[in-house]
Amino acid sequence: MLANLPTASGVQILVCVFITALIGFATWLKVRQAKTHDGSSKDVFLAGGGLSWLFVAGSITLTNLSTDQLVGMNGNQMALLAWWEICGFFGLLILAFVFVPIYYRNNCTTVTELLEKRYKGKSIRTLISALFLIGNILIYLPAALYSGALFMQSLFGSDISLIYFASLLAIISAAYTIFGGLRAVAVMDTYSGVGILGLAMLIVFLALAAVDFDLSSGVPAERLTMIGGADSPIPFHTLFTGMIFIQIFYWSTNQNITQRAMAAPTVKEAQKGVMVAAGIRILIVPAIVVIPGIVAFKLFGDVNDAAYGMLVAHVLPPWLSGAFAAMVAAAVITTFSAVLNSSVALYSVDFHEQFIGEVKDHWKLAAGMSILFTILAIMLVPLYQNAESIINLLQQLNGLLSMPILSAFIAGLLFRGVVAPAAIGGVIWGVLLYGVYTFQLQPAGIITMHYIDFMVVTLVTSVMASLTVNRMLGKRSVFVGFRAAMTQD
Repeated sequence: MLANLPTASGVQILVCVFITALIGFATWLKVRQAKTHDGSSKDVFLAGGGLSWLFVAGSITLTNLSTDQLVGMNGNQMALLAWWEICGFFGLLILAFVFVPIYYRNNCTTVTELLEKRYKGKSIRTLISALFLIGNILIYLPAALYSGALFMQSLFGSDISLIYFASLLAIISAAYTIFGGLRAVAVMDTYSGVGILGLAMLIVFLALAAVDFDLSSGVPAERLTMIGGADSPIPFHTLFTGMIFIQIFYWSTNQNITQRAMAAPTVKEAQKGVMVAAGIRILIVPAIVVIPGIVAFKLFGDVNDAAYGMLVAHVLPPWLSGAFAAMVAAAVITTFSAVLNSSVALYSVDFHEQFIGEVKDHWKLAAGMSILFTILAIMLVPLYQNAESIINLLQQLNGLLSMPILSAFIAGLLFRGVVAPAAIGGVIWGVLLYGVYTFQLQPAGIITMHYIDFMVVTLVTSVMASLTVNRMLGKRSVFVGFRAAMTQD
């Protein structure tokens, strides 16, 4: 299907390059106004604690809303995938009112610092940081590049190599991280966010207009329903099992997202930004990640992850599709640079400073590590080309890390007296259990449970494993509840 797409016109390329450069210039003008550039970890990774609610909201929204969503969710070509975004609204509420106060009270730069303080041991902090880094380098970074490159290829034509687009996006992204840190990433997120959300809504309208606002004819009922069957990507019952825990992990304990919320000057400013991001999540995002895919099914058939790019090329005039390409490029760039900045933060604060020595200038260290991580991400892009659905693959792979990591937060926040080795035991159990399920038991048909359901099994048994190991070590754990978790230091 890609072979039938038109190649890029000069107008498309010119508009795309111009808008991309304009966003970069506007970001530079804003970032250069910063009062301090002292090279501290707070300066590089938390924007000096100076992000207003507007930039917190913009950065959270665009860090999440990349081509993983636009390409991946529309690639499923069914309404059901909107549940990921609808449930994300509740995940953001939990971040705003439960976790943001805890992170600020503990003066955290990384989420793993909270674990060290709760367990009074560095070992759990090191393990969780390592898992986050593995996930970012092997999953988030290359997947963002792949989905962004696939969209560009779908829009501009298949005569240009996928790896070329991926490399170009990666280089621009790394430049933002190297020269501007989180401050530049957040500003660019916000500036480009206005454009991409506006154009994405325009795509929804033009897509519906292309089929005379009729989605009921020519589209199977299973692609329009919000009640997923047992064999669907999101069976309906999973909304009440593993879905909420996936959202808690992603929005509240994931360094890539929470780092933005921790960069505001006060708790109230951070909460205001998170709430605005939640409003965008529930009011705008569900429509833009499913309706174009359904329309693409009606127009082109079952084309999987190529659906969104094909639809944009079909409904937009060349000059405007160039503008949209620039906005999507900006979404990829901001997501990649945001994850890259978080990855460098984890390495610098949790590994380099802990095991190698004090970092006098985090800008220099961040530059070197950014280049290394970027090269690795580009090299891993081809591994994602055989995935039938990028978004379903990402969600399933995330289970390897998400529930075991979340178990460490639950055991540390809701129980008193659990030691770091016990939490590590729970995390290791969770990784092994979910790995065996994903790569052996489920493919062999031994366990047919949906992976979202099995995430609950992984989480519960990981917490139980932590408490069991704690008991075996001669320690006594006491359940303190949610209220105590909110107030204790």
